[in-house]
Amino acid sequence: MGKIKHIGVLTSGGDAPGMNAAIRAVVRTAIYNDLEVTGIRQGYQGLIKGFFKPLKSHSVSEIIQRGGTILKTARCEEFKTEAGRRKAYDNLKEQNINGVVVIGGDGTFAGARIFNEEYEIPFVGVPGTIDNYIFGTDRTIGYDTALNTAIQAIDKIRDTASAHNRLFFIEVMGAEAGFIAIRSGIACGAEAILIPEIKDQSKSLKKQLEEGKRRKKSSNIIIVAEGDDEGGAAKIANKVKDDFKDYSVRVTVLGHIQRGGSPSAFDRVTASRMGYAAVEALLDDQKSVMVGLKNNEIVQVPFRKAVKTYKDVNWELLELAGILSV
Repeated sequence: MGKIKHIGVLTSGGDAPGMNAAIRAVVRTAIYNDLEVTGIRQGYQGLIKGFFKPLKSHSVSEIIQRGGTILKTARCEEFKTEAGRRKAYDNLKEQNINGVVVIGGDGTFAGARIFNEEYEIPFVGVPGTIDNYIFGTDRTIGYDTALNTAIQAIDKIRDTASAHNRLFFIEVMGAEAGFIAIRSGIACGAEAILIPEIKDQSKSLKKQLEEGKRRKKSSNIIIVAEGDDEGGAAKIANKVKDDFKDYSVRVTVLGHIQRGGSPSAFDRVTASRMGYAAVEALLDDQKSVMVGLKNNEIVQVPFRKAVKTYKDVNWELLELAGILSV
């Protein structure tokens, strides 16, 4: 492929707080190494349609504190086709871009992996998703911010639940994983946590609520991960409300407030480290790898492992949650 002289950077899939910090780090690390750098707007869709914009140091001034992504993001079905990837390659060649940093989740990395099997332009990934489900990294960009946003909202709901003798079912995001649910549940003292990794939890939930009722608990907070197999917080609430008429049952779906907002200090620093490491990986002739964080150290993980290997939740934390909710 030859020496890296010009890199592109894009964000793809769902937005996550800290993506802008990663973009900033990529741009300024590239400039420090005398590289040209181009922003690709709207993810792989922009790569196919040619939405390119040269970036300078001032282009990324005052963005580290901003949520979302200045490069915009989109999901792109066309990139899943050979014809779409060929258009992307031709556009990269036309711009003389010979290395790309992609910031996103497993779908982003799956596309990058296939592209690298077909073409010589190296792609390096930075894990940006609030869900924290990417294998090979302890934390993904955006997870810490989303977690803290959820905790702040749940604390406020706890206040009104206690005031009104209410049973609240609170649905948090997380795709098909329970990372946000488990940690927010522990942090907020939830009486129960329902996650996709455990099936058919309604029966055990009823036992937990009955025990709380026996101990005359005035309120309960139940955290439900959005990917729960029983259909989410509203359906689970309907299953149990007839058995607990002493409580006023309420459902709150936190939704996309967890994806927005100014990134936490942890996410800003992590994104900066990963953005820097992604450019360094390209300069070291790496391709088809993701940079991650393991035991607070930067690591490189092949896309094939990041995409295909399952990342399990911390079961000790779930056990802890059960003990502390008694």
